[in-house]
Amino acid sequence: MAPKKAKRRQQQGEGGSSNVFSMFEQSQIQEYKEAFTIIDQNRDGIISKDDLRDVLATMGQLNVKSDELDAMVKEASGPINFTVFLTMFGEKLKGADPEDVILSSFKVLDPEGTGTIKKEFLQELLTTQCDRFSAEEMTNLWAAFPPDVAGNVDYKNICYVITHGEDKEE
Repeated sequence: MAPKKAKRRQQQGEGGSSNVFSMFEQSQIQEYKEAFTIIDQNRDGIISKDDLRDVLATMGQLNVKSDELDAMVKEASGPINFTVFLTMFGEKLKGADPEDVILSSFKVLDPEGTGTIKKEFLQELLTTQCDRFSAEEMTNLWAAFPPDVAGNVDYKNICYVITHGEDKEE
């Protein structure tokens, strides 16, 4: 019965999942599969609200509100199996500008061409201009992209992660 459902979904264009695997390299698909397996705490092949609560708890986020979890699960049009999970990542990444466009934006702020920007300068821009970052968002940014000992942020790595969804291996 499942193959018929899958065929019908592809014909209807539901979720746009027919080409989702072609959007990623095989190594990326494997990494997403590993992430999916970690999130799918009860190993039933579907990410549920309880799975999200459990995985967030393992990462130290113990007081996540039920409505926040509901909102996460509702981002998908139905049950979140691996194909839906991969499709969701594809849709998120598809909305990003190409890497060279993002790099060019950062290069305007880096006239010496060092590939880095001072943390204080970047923080000031992100918290005072346009769509302002909150204190929590800034904390998350520095946790994901810590500045070096001189206070410089590697914007080339940030661009790579935005467009590829993983850290660049040096």
